[in-house]
Amino acid sequence: MISPKIMKPKVLVTREIFPETLAFLREHLDVEGNQSDLMLSADELATRLAGKIGVMSSGSDKIDAALLAQVPQLKAICNIGVGYNNVDVNAATEHKIMVTNTPGVLDETVADTAFAYVLATAKRMTESEQFLRDGHWKKNTLTLMLGRDVHHATLGIMGMGRIGQAVARRARGFDMKVIYFNRNRVAADVEQECNAAYVSKEDLMKQADFIVLLVPYTPENHHLIGAADIALMKPDAVLINIARGGIVDEVALIEALKHRKIFGAGIDVFENEPNFRKEFLELSNVVLLPHLGSASANTRRAMANLAAKNLVAALTTGNPPNQVNKL
Repeated sequence: MISPKIMKPKVLVTREIFPETLAFLREHLDVEGNQSDLMLSADELATRLAGKIGVMSSGSDKIDAALLAQVPQLKAICNIGVGYNNVDVNAATEHKIMVTNTPGVLDETVADTAFAYVLATAKRMTESEQFLRDGHWKKNTLTLMLGRDVHHATLGIMGMGRIGQAVARRARGFDMKVIYFNRNRVAADVEQECNAAYVSKEDLMKQADFIVLLVPYTPENHHLIGAADIALMKPDAVLINIARGGIVDEVALIEALKHRKIFGAGIDVFENEPNFRKEFLELSNVVLLPHLGSASANTRRAMANLAAKNLVAALTTGNPPNQVNKL
């Protein structure tokens, strides 16, 4: 007697992923992919999720209460990324949907990028390169494109989680003084390892030469850094946001940069990405990248593979390793 064919759970992968990740998923699941990497509108996402019980999503996918109401059969949302503010976790929890992220695998790469912003802003690298490319370099002068020293400067880290600690470790090589602000003070042994001193948010804004934002986006952290906070910064200080758009009031930041109230900024994330305020392009004292904090080949593969493992585990065992909500 021929045994009935076991049906694999149907899932949607919303964006392009690595071929090996897709192959792994297809060993366990019935996968509808999107290797053409088309950005899906809310209506398109709802249509493609019809009949699916799982989805591997990315930060560009808005998975809100309205969408979830249209797909009552959904059981798992597995986001590629440590952040998951694109998902309404409360609504997912109400619908008994597991939500997962990909923590840990991107910490060191994001810390590398954060420190790249420190160096690039301090040395005015993008501004100087554009100066050269535009044919303005006619002679060397003593005051040409003067930047800031990184060595022995004060680094302020807002958000002393795994990535913040990795950034602090890199600062040791530059003999930097490290101060940090966190919702909760970290353990004494972590402070010692990172050679970091806990300060208030206000003191961090006043004292730091370079401020690196690494806090998660939550409604409470919306515009955590506003005009009043930027006004506390030294006129030769730098603000770096490699966390999430929406943490910084971009209008206030643009005004401060335009009027040279601070030395510069490094922006990896934007409030409505991939859309962003075009006023940033008019500024020479800002380094801009299109959300590339974790963009190394090894790290992006690790993120996709971890999201895939989360999805398979969620739909086969009901116990994914990186679930962020309790059902």
